[in-house]
Amino acid sequence: MKSSTHSTEKPKLVAVLIGVINKKQNEDLAYEYLDELAFLAATYGVETKKVFTQKLEKADKATFIGKGKLTEVKTYIVEHKIDIVIFDDELTPSQQRNLEKELGVKILDRTTLILEIFSQRAQTAHAKTQVELAQMQYLLPRLTGMWTHLERQRGGTGTRGGAGEKEIETDRRIARDKIAQLKEDLKMIDKQMATQRKNRGEFVRVALVGYTNVGKSTIMNMISKSEVFAENKLFATLDTTVRKVTIDNLFFLLCDTVGFIRKLPTQLVESFKSTLDEVREADVLLHVVDISHPNFEDQINVVRQTLIDIGAKDKPTILIFNKIDAFKYIKKDEDDLTPMTRENLSLDELKKTWMSNLDQTSLFISAQNKENTNEFKKTLYDVVKEIHVKRFPYSNLFY
Repeated sequence: MKSSTHSTEKPKLVAVLIGVINKKQNEDLAYEYLDELAFLAATYGVETKKVFTQKLEKADKATFIGKGKLTEVKTYIVEHKIDIVIFDDELTPSQQRNLEKELGVKILDRTTLILEIFSQRAQTAHAKTQVELAQMQYLLPRLTGMWTHLERQRGGTGTRGGAGEKEIETDRRIARDKIAQLKEDLKMIDKQMATQRKNRGEFVRVALVGYTNVGKSTIMNMISKSEVFAENKLFATLDTTVRKVTIDNLFFLLCDTVGFIRKLPTQLVESFKSTLDEVREADVLLHVVDISHPNFEDQINVVRQTLIDIGAKDKPTILIFNKIDAFKYIKKDEDDLTPMTRENLSLDELKKTWMSNLDQTSLFISAQNKENTNEFKKTLYDVVKEIHVKRFPYSNLFY
């Protein structure tokens, strides 16, 4: 008689995604954002079953989407046993409450989803504190009576207010106290991080920056010969990793940082201040781009805007187009009736494209396949050496 076995694996949660089309966001852009939202959902561990869009000039104050679309979504949820509905845009606290009441399932918006992913992927006490602070700041105005887990944090003593104090106000007070404590904890951590940076002396500092999932950690592993965690998921790296790197006889520090993304929650930008300080204090930035991504130009712009926002736009920068092994150039024949085709470009051909004519040094590599990495190392060596010689004029005698 065969023994029966039962899988202990939890069934994957399924979700529908909702995005809007308006003057600021046409249909193509809306679906591009939703593709990224689906990738975020997959990183979170949720399978996307269907995508809904609606043309909206202005979001409904109560439910964000209109009544007709809401009914359509509700019918689909019931028929297909959907667990979660994820909106690509940020919801107000009242919209989220109304939607949960109307649809009867968990409601997330893009900001909440990113915060959840950060919470999943935080490994060190530093990252966990940063993420928890961002979550608490975001969730404070969204507190409802459902936050019963805060009740457990109160304990049996020291609770201010009489029996008539509303539970929601108590929850908010506890949340504010928690935020204040987390901020103090981060101040201490930030001081320690600043001391660590100061103790590195006058080493030239190089920071890897870029959109999430472009291969920064793979490049870090390639040139530092270390084993930094890297995988094909968004936000694989949260904690700042610093390695001492040697190219020929030249030493410098290489820092891997958290990836940027469109609509990055402001709470995370503030909470990850010490991580971003690594970028602000770097001597050189390596802006890594996934050239195989269909919208890599938009991703470049997002990173550049983020660098402007954090005060790091004037840093010497090397633009590194990574994943050339997966890049397919769209080519169209002279005959307009001929459909566009995709073809691989050689390294020499890539260097003749518009990408090489940007207002900074541009390189084309495949970190995974170690293609054109020698040119990359040589260029990085020259840039770091120039800074090093200016900082230590007599060191030029040793090169």
